[in-house]
Amino acid sequence: MSEQHSRARHRRGRKALAAGVPLALTASGVLAYGTDLGLFGADAQQRAAAATAAAPAWATATADGFASVNSLGQNGTYGGRDGQIVTVKTQADLEKYATAAEPYVIVVAGTINMNPVGKEIKVQPDKTIVGAGTSGHIVGGGFFLGQGVHNVIIRNLTIRDAYQGIWNDKDHDFDAVQMDGAHHVWIDHNELRHMADGLIDVRKDSTNVTVSWNKLSQNNKTFGIGWTENVKTDITVHHNWIRETEQRNPSTDNAAHAHLYNNFLEDVAGTDIKSSYGNYSRGKTKMVLENSYFQGMNNPVTKDSTATLVQKGNTFVGTSGRNESGGTAFDPKSFYGYTLDRTADVPALLKSGAGPRSSIGTTSAAAAGTKAATTLTVAKDGSGQYSTVQAAVNAVPANNASRVVIAVKPGTYRETVKVPSNKPHVTIQGTGGSRKETVIVYNNASGTPKPGGGTYGTGGSATVAVEADDFQARNLTISNDFDEKANQNLSGHQAVALRTAADKVFLDGIITEGDQDTLLLDTAAKDRLGRVYMKNSYVTGNVDFIFGRASAVIDRSVITLKKRWDGTSAGYVTAPSTAANRKGILIANSAVNGDVSASSFYLGRPWHAGGDATLDPQTTVRNTTLGAAVKSTPWTDMSGFSWKDDRFAEYKNTGAGAGGASGDRPHLTDAQAAGQEVADWLGDWTPTAS
Repeated sequence: MSEQHSRARHRRGRKALAAGVPLALTASGVLAYGTDLGLFGADAQQRAAAATAAAPAWATATADGFASVNSLGQNGTYGGRDGQIVTVKTQADLEKYATAAEPYVIVVAGTINMNPVGKEIKVQPDKTIVGAGTSGHIVGGGFFLGQGVHNVIIRNLTIRDAYQGIWNDKDHDFDAVQMDGAHHVWIDHNELRHMADGLIDVRKDSTNVTVSWNKLSQNNKTFGIGWTENVKTDITVHHNWIRETEQRNPSTDNAAHAHLYNNFLEDVAGTDIKSSYGNYSRGKTKMVLENSYFQGMNNPVTKDSTATLVQKGNTFVGTSGRNESGGTAFDPKSFYGYTLDRTADVPALLKSGAGPRSSIGTTSAAAAGTKAATTLTVAKDGSGQYSTVQAAVNAVPANNASRVVIAVKPGTYRETVKVPSNKPHVTIQGTGGSRKETVIVYNNASGTPKPGGGTYGTGGSATVAVEADDFQARNLTISNDFDEKANQNLSGHQAVALRTAADKVFLDGIITEGDQDTLLLDTAAKDRLGRVYMKNSYVTGNVDFIFGRASAVIDRSVITLKKRWDGTSAGYVTAPSTAANRKGILIANSAVNGDVSASSFYLGRPWHAGGDATLDPQTTVRNTTLGAAVKSTPWTDMSGFSWKDDRFAEYKNTGAGAGGASGDRPHLTDAQAAGQEVADWLGDWTPTAS
């Protein structure tokens, strides 16, 4: 959809991207560059073993919703991704690895018949249990997660047929997944059916649970939550297809926060199973129910007088009986980011997308759509295949069809690196325990003389230049340490650390350091799309240090403001040069601060490169903590172009540098903000680590 030339132009993205907000960012307005892995926690940490192994994306996937929230000493849910990937085909092997103390990614390849019937394997922390494509079946049993068990992913499995012939069975407590006091659990893309008791039981203060994209069917009790007098459970239930089930769809008892959205509850006419009720808010539960679709259900939404239930955007077709709401609940986006699909789209979306996927749990080219990655190692001490990063890039075959991971061992690599456009699918990844341990650095500036004559210019000054699509960088530092004070004689002081001029660039857990023009996010040409997604990262600079014409997202990151070479505090965070009808720069769920004077930095100004009046620069800063360094009028003009003629806006920012809406400080409305989320920037691309 084309956008007209005004500040209120938006569209809803078709795909959601997990964008949970780290509590460390939202709770503080005084964050500055200095810490490393601790701020972003487990989602940003990259172990050396994982770096060199180039694990498939499904083995490193992380949860969204309440399972992504930092609490109880666990920052997000990532399962066994830091451990070995093992394949099991027997109950004995499944139990061996699921009950081990070490982290594992356990791939179930085939049908495992549980003996005795009703056996529930007692899963220990730090496990991912995933079906190999659609072949992973657990028959006649399931999984039990006991007190304190945490960081568990159960994904892409079919768990079925523990049914013992008694519909309301009080004697056989055979569940697909049962939790008693567990936390940080993600149940995703499974098919659960025909069990003796419940399909999913979340009991006894279990919390930080996300249940997503499952098919739940052919059962009496679908999904029970609670069974405690305490009010502790935080749970997200989204994109589940619940059909031919009688009760607990789900029943949510004494949950502190229950967020249900984009679920499809279906009572099929003419079948033996009749729904008793649908979503039920019991006890002291606070429930938010959004954009779900109820078809043929009896009593689709019910609540106790002591519970609260807020409904938004739900659809009811052929339903009867109780449909209730009341009270105030909570704002889910104060805990994590999410994107709602249109309610009308939910039935078709879940019929095609819920349940096990052939692309999860397998590395075959036919199922995964890609070949295994090739790994090239770089080490300054000669222990790798190459001693420089550029040498490894040079070794990548031209027009390579599959991923090449350049695993860079800790050290400082003083060199410039260019990834040319004919070498796509390249990942440069540091293998150290910290992104500070692997550093690529150089000191060219725009005015630095080139060998053979001339100067480098702004783009040519980059320490690392990426011109190839589908590039990734993670767990390293990219720096330009040009000494501006010592080079006042040079005509151009712009000194780029990282330049991207490509599409689908994923920057995950990196540091980019510089002064002026640190991070140039460009496209291959003015009429070419160039999407960049940066998360869990740091960007440091002072003048226009995030700039260019790419459609770029800076998400869950720290933007650190730095004094200029002479010790003064003044600068500009962004300088977008967006083409008309394109997305510009989006800063979301992040923090902007630094050791600089109060009210000394603008959030941005419009860069009409070359005086091009057809450009329509855009920066949106939303759900971000702004330190006192940010000016109360955060946008300014540039080179004769007024920022008010372009696209600059904020939404729900916090901190000492935040401020109310005015003519000099535009804020998006809720409706406008719904079209300026991460997914709207990325379109049909979902960045995935590989």
